Amino acid sequence: MFSHIMLGADDIAASKAFYDATLGALGVAPGFTDDKGRVFWMTPTGIFAITRPIDGKPASCGNGSTVGFAVKSPAEADAWHAAGLAAGGTACEDPPGVRSGATGSLYLAYLRDPAGNKLCALHRM
Repeated sequence: MFSHIMLGADDIAASKAFYDATLGALGVAPGFTDDKGRVFWMTPTGIFAITRPIDGKPASCGNGSTVGFAVKSPAEADAWHAAGLAAGGTACEDPPGVRSGATGSLYLAYLRDPAGNKLCALHRM
């Protein structure tokens, strides 16, 4: 459904280090920087990217917004979460664990990146 997701970041170096660590925990190669200063992580199923806002204003996170990354197992979600905390992310929501709801049981781990964007690693049980 999606071709790419791009998030704003003011400190590209800190955000790149964070995403290299968290996405690296999922087996994604380190991001590369293009000539405009944007950073891209390429996968067979889509592209994730960060950029300074093109309007020159500070980046801001979306209130109520979450970017979810599919993971293969609870252990992979935990590795993603730990890598993010070690690379400058902050924990948010409940600790990683199983949540049950209308769509079944999910293993969820939440973080905020250095720019404040809310992220989730999700494994469908």
